[in-house]
Amino acid sequence: MRYCINCCIHLLPNDLHRQCFRCRGPNHNNQKCPVCKGENNIPLYTDSKQMKLLAVLEVRTDHRESWNGFFCLRKGKLCSLIFGLIIMTLVMASYILTGAKHGLLLIPSPFHYGAFTSNPSLMDNESLSDMKDHYQPSKMNISYVKDYPSIKLIIDTITSKIEFMTRQRPDLEELRKQEPHMFSVIPNKFLPNSKNPCWYEEYRGNTTTDPYATNSYALYSKRFRTIFDYLRKVFWNHLYHYKDKHYRLRCLPQFYIIGQPKCGTTDLYDRLRLHPDVRFSAIKEPHWWTRKRFGIIRLRDGFHDRYPVEDYLDLFDLAAHQIQGVLQSEAAKEHGKMNNIIIGEASASTMWDNNAWIFFYDNSSEGEPPFLIQDFIHAFQPNAKLIIMLRDPVERLYSDYLYFASANKSAEDFHEKVAESLQLFENCMLDYSLRACVYNNTLNNAMSVRLQVGLYVVYLLDWLTVFDKDQILVLRLEDHASNVKYTMHMVFQFLDLGPLSEKQEALITKSPASNTRRPEDRSLGPMLPTTKAILRDFYRPFNTKLAQVLFDDAFLWKRT
Repeated sequence: MRYCINCCIHLLPNDLHRQCFRCRGPNHNNQKCPVCKGENNIPLYTDSKQMKLLAVLEVRTDHRESWNGFFCLRKGKLCSLIFGLIIMTLVMASYILTGAKHGLLLIPSPFHYGAFTSNPSLMDNESLSDMKDHYQPSKMNISYVKDYPSIKLIIDTITSKIEFMTRQRPDLEELRKQEPHMFSVIPNKFLPNSKNPCWYEEYRGNTTTDPYATNSYALYSKRFRTIFDYLRKVFWNHLYHYKDKHYRLRCLPQFYIIGQPKCGTTDLYDRLRLHPDVRFSAIKEPHWWTRKRFGIIRLRDGFHDRYPVEDYLDLFDLAAHQIQGVLQSEAAKEHGKMNNIIIGEASASTMWDNNAWIFFYDNSSEGEPPFLIQDFIHAFQPNAKLIIMLRDPVERLYSDYLYFASANKSAEDFHEKVAESLQLFENCMLDYSLRACVYNNTLNNAMSVRLQVGLYVVYLLDWLTVFDKDQILVLRLEDHASNVKYTMHMVFQFLDLGPLSEKQEALITKSPASNTRRPEDRSLGPMLPTTKAILRDFYRPFNTKLAQVLFDDAFLWKRT
């Protein structure tokens, strides 16, 4: 059988010879074959055995053979080439789309922003045409005017879907089934001679037992270990001995500062704990009701072991020791003296953070949580008092962003994150109820900024389904900042605290503000005016409802 070296040299070992360009074995003609044509073509005669091309010492070919190689590619190589081109196209498309966000393209993003100068005279009721007179377009000639109408359509869709529906309150038996251990630890009744909810619990350990050995707060946080080291030293001195048994005094908070974050709760906490009759948990924000009892330390780290209620109660042992000292004093025993010390807890997540429910409680048909934090607090403490500090939700969101964002913070970056988060919220509202979206863990984690925390009225209405209105004190940060003395007097009256001396009151009201904005964040300046206008539109219907519920138009935040 006759073969052609110049044809076969282009074949892989497993290819069939008939795949060569117009070469057909016995009928092969050197003069007609476009590959073999020419003086350099050397025919090779073999027997019927498979030819081993590696045995050929040298084959001279002309430049036309490179074209022949193209037609002899295997189908697999051709598919790989096409696949590579597709991948390259997708990568370039991704680069182009990403570049649009950073102003790298001539085609503007639909949510792009322009450059603005600060103008405090711009009020909420100015029209879009009025705003155009105040601010100039950016160097790329991309005006913020293109931004506002696009996002306004999203906000209009959200607004049209808003319904403030009353939630169904679960009964006590349903709550018991969800948290049987908690109900086995906390009693139904508390000591009658204590203003604070307290009770005695039998302690079965011995003198060598470490009562805080398994406390999760001590195990997972180094900064709390000093507190627990002290509690270990004084623990046995505060046990109550009765009929050969040891009892320890356990207490829950009498009041809670439940929210909201970046609304002045730290400053309120720092001032309130200076009152001689007020004590707080050993940790300012235990976040037990909202996170730790579900095993959440940081959401990004996943779940850990759940913190039992005993770990939470340990945080009030310092205050319980002082209350016990009053209850065991001779004067108290003789005259039935009432303990006036009250304990507070100031986790700013308590009002709003119900993100963990979906992992532990059965989902409802509407995607709404069947149980909320307040259901359990009320089950144990129906007389608890709640303090809420709020601020303009627009300013709260920007402060929240500056505090929690780790890198590349800027007014422009904040604007982009607001636009993205609004679109995510709109997508949820198209399919679910307002409450389902507000408590949606997946949505809340996906949003770049915490828009939902500023929907105060949604949370407040849910708390009012459980607690009476006179058990909740709602304050504004703006009022607190302008008149600390007035707001602190409101708090003292709400908590039924005794009168103070002038020196004590001055210490509480004249101390400098706590947790103010960091200098590096202040240097970034205010948010863009168009961002503020967008957020004003988004929060307006929620603020309107809040003002109606509280009968106070100050919560409209029209001129802040």
